[in-house]
Amino acid sequence: MIIMYDLIVVGGGHAGCEAAHIGAYLGLKTALITANLKNIADMPCNPSIGGTAKGIIVREIDALGGLMGKVADRSHFQIKMLNNAKGPAVRSLRAQADKITYPKVMLEYLHNTPNLTIIEGMVENLIILDNIAQGVILSDGQKLNSKSVILTTGTYLKANILIGSENTPGGPHGEARSNNLSDNLKKLGLDIQRLKTGTPPRIKKDSIDFSKMEEELGDNEYYTFSFDNPPLYKINEQQKCYLLYTNELTHEIIKNNLEKSAMYGGYVTGIGPRYCPSIEDKIVRFANKERHQLFLEPESIYYDEWYLQGFSTSMPRDIQEKMVHSLKGLENAIITKYAYAIEYDALNPLEIKPSLENKKIKNLFTAGQINGTSGYEEAAAQGLIAGINAHHLLKGLDPLILRRDEAYIGVLIDDLVTKGTKEPYRMLTSRAEYRLILRHDNADLRLRKIGYENGTIDEVRYAKLKEKEFLINEVKNILRNNNLKLNDKTKTLLTDLNIEIPSFSTSLYMFLKRPELNMDIITKIIPLEYPHEILEEVEIEIKYEGYIAKVYKEASKAKKLEEKLIPKDINYDDILNLASEARTKLKDIRPLSIGQATRISGVNPSDIAILTVYLKKQYDK
Repeated sequence: MIIMYDLIVVGGGHAGCEAAHIGAYLGLKTALITANLKNIADMPCNPSIGGTAKGIIVREIDALGGLMGKVADRSHFQIKMLNNAKGPAVRSLRAQADKITYPKVMLEYLHNTPNLTIIEGMVENLIILDNIAQGVILSDGQKLNSKSVILTTGTYLKANILIGSENTPGGPHGEARSNNLSDNLKKLGLDIQRLKTGTPPRIKKDSIDFSKMEEELGDNEYYTFSFDNPPLYKINEQQKCYLLYTNELTHEIIKNNLEKSAMYGGYVTGIGPRYCPSIEDKIVRFANKERHQLFLEPESIYYDEWYLQGFSTSMPRDIQEKMVHSLKGLENAIITKYAYAIEYDALNPLEIKPSLENKKIKNLFTAGQINGTSGYEEAAAQGLIAGINAHHLLKGLDPLILRRDEAYIGVLIDDLVTKGTKEPYRMLTSRAEYRLILRHDNADLRLRKIGYENGTIDEVRYAKLKEKEFLINEVKNILRNNNLKLNDKTKTLLTDLNIEIPSFSTSLYMFLKRPELNMDIITKIIPLEYPHEILEEVEIEIKYEGYIAKVYKEASKAKKLEEKLIPKDINYDDILNLASEARTKLKDIRPLSIGQATRISGVNPSDIAILTVYLKKQYDK
């Protein structure tokens, strides 16, 4: 009997889990195919969720109905807000997730998702008819039919593990790699590139002298990634992490053995991540730096392996031993797993649409590291969007395409499909030009309505959003309508806090704009019995009101360019005076709008002006 699925998701990593879950949640009959059920939502590298910019992506995933935030909240053993002393635009949550618990919780969510079937198997080829993806072929020859396919293959496509001069075919943890799928994708006309990433050694806990390191504790305040659940942990029961540094001896060992590294010995063909380099790459690129920061982080409460964050390397095992033993506190360390680099095939992201559908093969979507990204969070975000858009495609709906001023997810996907990447792409706050309005605290205010309109957020969660919006406005109105009373009580309070007493009365709303003021002080002046998240949001919106208004004005101008659509049938060869590079880039990328065209490298303002004039003459008739 032939079983027809609406959607087949290939790969059970973070992208695949989100894609399969949201597709099934939206009503598609979905199959998630993974080579090993034990590797669902696996964390082969860093045992953490979130981080700078990445934590905001997790909040956005949750705001749109995804799973990552909920799973992280149920499985972490330490959490902190990064950049808390800085402005709200760069604050992000980072949690140390338990490598055993996280996949277990994710699998629980997937098993409880209606319309979703999980299948163990290795996909070796696609079923393509009339240039439309219509299913997959497994390594045993079995054919599974579907109306759409999402590839989320991670680092498994023709993967090689590199340790020094050793080159071993295989995926993370020595798992079986996908041998034929990328070759078959190449036969279909897709552009394949070779990328590289890596992971540091793991250290046996009992062999570590923690007394020589600095403790890194979780925050003494409750946080969650998800907007839907209360904190599920106890602050005083969080696990400790530790800070340590490389030293002169470490650097000397690396410099003396560079040629033995897989990277510097010429054994690596793939391009590695610029913003998450190996330790040997750091030593070479930052030769004047006396030391580099490292962290020791527990991988799980169920076993005693610790992750040496910042010490990724592809050195031979004997050199790794010397490197690790040169570090203070690790003189007698026992390495339980050696570091390695991993090379793998990926697609050229310029060949995908902003919806994440492939330009050459209809109904085929890709998400995660196959698109050239690095990181669990970037992968999960793409998986979520690909799942939503696979549903929209099959139902005849317009795709969900988030703008750069709406979400970090929008920045991520736009960068991929407009600029492409030749190295594993990592999200950074500096990539988001509208980061002041793309904050950790307002992800639900930005995206929950979009989720509701696209069917991924239910009535209960949407009602919670409306209640939050109501309370924020209510507090703002209270502050607008109540003036600062310059009585003896208020003067004493301000004097005790070393705050200058104003010469005239003003509204509490305007008073809060002063840099030395915060909501804690305001609540001493006027009682405000509201949740902390409401008061925090009000404080940020009032204090940064002028700056936020300026960013929205800039975003509005950019939005007008996004609304100037470029016809799909445009022939760029017909446009006279376009620079040759611009013509080539426009033909390859096929931007959807003038706004997208402005962000293509090699397309200059003069080219945009020529293109705009041409469109007006040819199409505005």
